[in-house]
Amino acid sequence: MFGINYIKFDSNKYVIHYSNGKIKQEGKGLAFFYFAPSSSIMAIPVGSSDFQFIFNVASKDFQSVSVQGQITYKIENPKQLSELLDFTVDERGMYKSNDFEKVSQRLINEAQTATSSFIGSLTLKEALKNAKGIEECIGSGLKAAKSVEMLGVVPLSVTILGISPSPEMARALEAETREALQQEADQAIYQRRNFAVEQERKIKESELNTEIAVQEKQKQISEKKMETEVLQEQNNRKLREMKMQADIKVEEQRTSLIDLQVTNEKKMADSKAYAIKSSIEPYTSLDWKTVMALTNQGDASRLHMAIAFRELAENAQKINTLNISPDLVEQLLQQKK
Repeated sequence: MFGINYIKFDSNKYVIHYSNGKIKQEGKGLAFFYFAPSSSIMAIPVGSSDFQFIFNVASKDFQSVSVQGQITYKIENPKQLSELLDFTVDERGMYKSNDFEKVSQRLINEAQTATSSFIGSLTLKEALKNAKGIEECIGSGLKAAKSVEMLGVVPLSVTILGISPSPEMARALEAETREALQQEADQAIYQRRNFAVEQERKIKESELNTEIAVQEKQKQISEKKMETEVLQEQNNRKLREMKMQADIKVEEQRTSLIDLQVTNEKKMADSKAYAIKSSIEPYTSLDWKTVMALTNQGDASRLHMAIAFRELAENAQKINTLNISPDLVEQLLQQKK
């Protein structure tokens, strides 16, 4: 009404109210009435802002590299920025121009300049693996850039979301990588087979070593058995020798005993012979008839009869006929009974 309007801003916007070309008021999150025909209002966002970027640069080996990322920044000096770019808003708080996008573009330009210098010193493969280096390069480039300082902008962080080669080079790298992976797979298969063969060899060698050890043990057992048997035979021989020596001693003692017995018996026999000889020596000079007569202690008639028959027998060549009656024989037999 009558050109007087009311406007209100959030706390993350720095507001500058110009009236007749002079700053009437400024600050964050203002709300006020103003006379529209003579007023101009600028609202600069002072909170952190994010924007994504993507650009292509060339590597050391002249390959195109696409870099995609995100930059976070904050407007530290909004009044300084307002002098370079137009952040004027209408009565509804809408920006009359798109100068806000120029901030992002200028930051992107500085980031691309820093990235081109960095990636230009790397090969394609090195660049694809160096996202952290690119982030540091862009961050340091933005902080050192005069144009960024003139804008009153402070970069907060840089994040690289992706680094990719051209589609043709990507397919070539994929083929190369695929071939390398295939070679690694073949090498892995070869190593696995080689490992299996090596393990099989070790198993067979272990089995042979075990068999050799078993044979060696069996040999030791056989040698030990032979030593035991030899020792046993030696002990048995010693026992037999000891037994033979004992038997020899016994036989020697028995021989000594027999010799002693024979000697004793011989002495006894000699003693008996001497006694008999001494007892019969007186009779050797006597006639046998006298001896018989002396030794007769019973039936004299039978003795005389026996002597008579003996004399007959001794003089049988002188006898022509001899008659012996049965009665005489019967009588002799009866006397014997």
